[in-house]
Amino acid sequence: MGLSKTIWAQPSELLRTQQPDNPVLFFAPMVLQATARRFLSGFPGLVTYAVKSNPDEMVVQNLVAAGIKGFDVASPNEIAMIRRLAPGAALHYNNPVRSRAEIAFAVEQGVKSYSVDSRSELAKLAEMVPAEGTEISVRFKLPVNGAAYNFGAKFGATTELASELLAEVARLGFVPSLTFHPGTQCTDPMAWDAYIRTAAGICRNAGVKARRLNVGGGFPSHRVGGQLPQLEAIFALIDRVATEAFGDDRPALVCEPGRGLVAEAFSLATRVKAIRDDNHVFLNDGVYGGLAELPLAGLIDRAEVISPDGARREGEPRLRTVFGPTCDSVDKLPGELGLPVDMSEEDYVVFHGMGAYSSATNTRFNGFGDMTIATTMSLRG
Repeated sequence: MGLSKTIWAQPSELLRTQQPDNPVLFFAPMVLQATARRFLSGFPGLVTYAVKSNPDEMVVQNLVAAGIKGFDVASPNEIAMIRRLAPGAALHYNNPVRSRAEIAFAVEQGVKSYSVDSRSELAKLAEMVPAEGTEISVRFKLPVNGAAYNFGAKFGATTELASELLAEVARLGFVPSLTFHPGTQCTDPMAWDAYIRTAAGICRNAGVKARRLNVGGGFPSHRVGGQLPQLEAIFALIDRVATEAFGDDRPALVCEPGRGLVAEAFSLATRVKAIRDDNHVFLNDGVYGGLAELPLAGLIDRAEVISPDGARREGEPRLRTVFGPTCDSVDKLPGELGLPVDMSEEDYVVFHGMGAYSSATNTRFNGFGDMTIATTMSLRG
């Protein structure tokens, strides 16, 4: 994956002058920093970035420049990268299952915050991690509500087990905390309401005052036209419910957005390889590349079509089936996408809000996926 050193005014400028045949991921640093400041000014606690959503170094550097001081890391590679790019940042190793070698590396790197959702993993941490000054957050789960897909299918203790684990964390001398994840692209603010009130119940049952409550990621990005994420409303609900549920024992709050922070700062330009019988559109990127997440999280309909001369197609939208470039029939976008009736082969379909998981999950399957990243001042036009 290459990085263009030229800063373009807008995507259409590059598309017109270079007419690339491979996908281009456009990055707008100013948009990323503005989103980071929105979280920093609105969320009532510590904002950390979930590195997995987009681990590109320029993303991390721009987030640090905007004021992000903490990172949710899930592997030794992510730990090492953040230690190099942001040596003083807080690292939260919130992947609840780790090998002994991974734990040893984290201890060596000075990581002081971990999560667990099982007795066996807590015992492993207790054996290997110095307790003094080290936080262990017990991760719990509830039935998924209002999210694109369910993180609780893999991680999270039941509320009963969470109470037992929290009591044991405190008994072992670690800093006791709680964490949860409401599910990716969570558009229902009441999911946080239920989780926060449940967290307060876990503390009461355990007889432990949690030092911090990490309300996870899940903050939605703008994927569907006309449905703007109501981030400030979610922040306000989290703040209010934390006080109602915990009262004087309210813990410090932490969040770990990935998609919510980075999605809007990128747009993905794909080229039309063919239009089969004026019905099926074949692009030069698909579900094995920059569009890998769409079958899981749903179609992004915030797309515009730009001709090779840089003009925006203005024809009436027509629903079409969209395929990627590989010879695998699974390489198909979910549902149908409304695309202008006047679109042609060699046009560009530009998907907006594509900063999360587009570059991180690019597989290069079947010889496709040679993606370039280009920096731009604006993502429109």
